[in-house]
Amino acid sequence: MTSDDVVPSSDQGITVPKPVDPARRIDAIDALRGIALFGVLAMNLVMGFRVSIFEQFLIAKASGSSIDRIVETILILGIDLKAFALFSLLFGVGLAIQFERLAASPWRPRLMVRRLAVLLAIGLIHLCLIWHGDILTEYALAGLIVLPLLWGPRWLLACGAIAFLTLYLLMQTYPPYGLLPDTSTLARAVADEHRIYATGGYADVLALRLREMPYILSLHAFIFPRTIGLFLLGAYAWRSGILRTPHQGLMFVIAAAGILSGATLTILGFLKNPMFADPSGTILLALGYAAAIIGIANLASGKTLLGWAVPLGRMAFTNYLMQSLIFSSIFYGYGLGLFGRLGATSTLAIGIVVYVAQVLFSKWWLGRYRYGPVEWLWRTLMYGAAQPMLPLKVEMVR
Repeated sequence: MTSDDVVPSSDQGITVPKPVDPARRIDAIDALRGIALFGVLAMNLVMGFRVSIFEQFLIAKASGSSIDRIVETILILGIDLKAFALFSLLFGVGLAIQFERLAASPWRPRLMVRRLAVLLAIGLIHLCLIWHGDILTEYALAGLIVLPLLWGPRWLLACGAIAFLTLYLLMQTYPPYGLLPDTSTLARAVADEHRIYATGGYADVLALRLREMPYILSLHAFIFPRTIGLFLLGAYAWRSGILRTPHQGLMFVIAAAGILSGATLTILGFLKNPMFADPSGTILLALGYAAAIIGIANLASGKTLLGWAVPLGRMAFTNYLMQSLIFSSIFYGYGLGLFGRLGATSTLAIGIVVYVAQVLFSKWWLGRYRYGPVEWLWRTLMYGAAQPMLPLKVEMVR
């Protein structure tokens, strides 16, 4: 979830890896992650917590007010899977940064694998006990597949990205038989969720979530090649140098091309079938969004304009999990039980309030500590030793 990187330090001739000083992080990437987090929040909330995550795969029904339908259409066209594609790109960038800055350490393979193993453990807890829309588990597994390729040349990353993205696009046109649940199965799942999620206690919700796990895993399998492909594309982007010292003109050319072509394909695909986003348009739009935000963030005025998103992006792991805890307590029966009762507009309004609160909280927290709580836990488990939380200048005073 983060692009936190690590640097080697020397201790009596032994290379001892440790987390990089937060001051050396790349603000443009953190800002992009913070902004992408809003897209993830919006789609998870409107399509996953408010109603059944499976409803989007059934025949659309004309329900809700006109403003709700407009909000849903905007989310489908402009955000939908694009935010998740951005996160996948950023995760690949983060893997490449971590791999590169551990180059001097003999423990690089062990630390990289341990980092992904910790992510997998946290993801499985989130997936099984909190919310079945988890992406951390998929990211950890995809990361373990991508990791060996990082030892290869840059061209291998590019070829791998093309191969996996091509496989993903082919699967959209020719879905493997039996991979996705049939319509009647999904309809029963939707009915069960509306019955249990809205009124059931935690034990009831947990039992249903575990029963539905095969359906959830099949959805992940359908998009898994895209995740791997985008990880590799993000790693290639870092290795190529395009993100180290971004060329403003090139960033904005990529942004214009990606947004224009992606928007065209997305709109044409929506007119053909409103239930599904065009897969090619989704990827192109994500690339366009990324280039535009990085280009703006590296302008002198852009640093001020997008600076608010940097702390949020640095604490994306913590904020992502907190969103699940907050929204499950709002929509599930063991909380306020609002599942299936709110329209898209009012639900999105709740999400905006939570997002703004997280922006403020992240700035406050990082003004006092080096890392977010979950980020600290992740690093501590990765390195096998408790990491310092207080800012360096405070520790020096102590």
